[in-house]
Amino acid sequence: MHSQDTTKYLIHMKIEAEGVVQKSDVVGAIFGQTEGLLGEELDLRELQRTGRMGRIDAQIASVKGETKGFIHMASSLDKAETAILAASLETIDRVGPCIARVTVDRIEDIRVTKRQQIITRAKELLIESFDEGSIDTNDIMDSVRVSSRIEKIIELGEEKLPAGPNAPDADAIIVVEGRADVINLLKYGIKNTVAVEGTNIPETIVSLCNRKTATAFVDGDRGGDLILSELVQVAEIDFVAISPRGRSVEDMTRKEIIKPLRNKIPVEYIINKDGEVDIPELHHRMEMIDSSTRERARRHQEEVRIQKQPGSMEWHMSEVKEKHMARVLSDKWDILKESDADLTDDLLTNMPPGGNGLVIDRMVDQKIIDYAYSADLKYIAAPEFSGIVKKPVSIKLIRIT
Repeated sequence: MHSQDTTKYLIHMKIEAEGVVQKSDVVGAIFGQTEGLLGEELDLRELQRTGRMGRIDAQIASVKGETKGFIHMASSLDKAETAILAASLETIDRVGPCIARVTVDRIEDIRVTKRQQIITRAKELLIESFDEGSIDTNDIMDSVRVSSRIEKIIELGEEKLPAGPNAPDADAIIVVEGRADVINLLKYGIKNTVAVEGTNIPETIVSLCNRKTATAFVDGDRGGDLILSELVQVAEIDFVAISPRGRSVEDMTRKEIIKPLRNKIPVEYIINKDGEVDIPELHHRMEMIDSSTRERARRHQEEVRIQKQPGSMEWHMSEVKEKHMARVLSDKWDILKESDADLTDDLLTNMPPGGNGLVIDRMVDQKIIDYAYSADLKYIAAPEFSGIVKKPVSIKLIRIT
């Protein structure tokens, strides 16, 4: 785990690999090729476990058989230790089976950046908050709440399209209708969105969809149908998600947003023989998915668990099965924290003390293994394990059947 309150430096690195690799491959290479290199005091796993190094944030993309991108790591070590650790990362020469090169671009002093932010904000407060001779607390609180979301929005392309901060570098994007949709998804931590802002699809959207895995997420009304139809005609859309009829993305809750995104449909399933979107077929498929989900939940609730004592390991596994949930348990099988399985990164990063194991209804990869190791967990129970490059001996893997 890592506390932002103690961060001193942020290491910015570039990575190039001669082949197609995944983020989990990059994380595995970093841990594997630096293990034992600098001794126990600068062992990366131990530094992460004790909170002196942050998690590895890799943002990569593969184009024409080559993978390039950036790696960011937060450090609470002193300047010399941070420089030594950063230099050790440049010794990485392979990612998976591919030849790779890691180069440290710069080491940012977070405290300098924070001081500059304080100065800038103080100047704004001096001008804006004292001009009437008094400060209205409610106005300031409302302004901060709104700006905390809006200031994260960036603008893309010549059209200055509203977008989440991760949209330019992410491997996948979510295309929504307008700025309000981007703001609402940002509120729930979804940062790879970009808005079309109208029915005339901008060239920036076309270019992004051609380079990235694109999911169209539109309102459940006539306007959403029209935008989706044009999007599929002019851009390479890979998946389609749609709000329930009569609902808008900008008004939906986190749970309502996660559901259609999780149940997104490959675009080729809803294209008719003329190459156009079959809107009735799209809504029919969405209704079938919803009906199947409800039936699965009903069957799960009707299951008899006579031999599964509440609070036991078996009981927790049956509780999360087919519900796309994640639970962190104590050594006495108590639930310390629970979330949607798609939010496991945040769950483990902000885990309360006393966590002993993770029970989760989703495929577990190297990334989750690394987070669990940093959180000092003893076991992970999941229906599937895939892409595990290196499993720590301290973590037991249990398959949910």
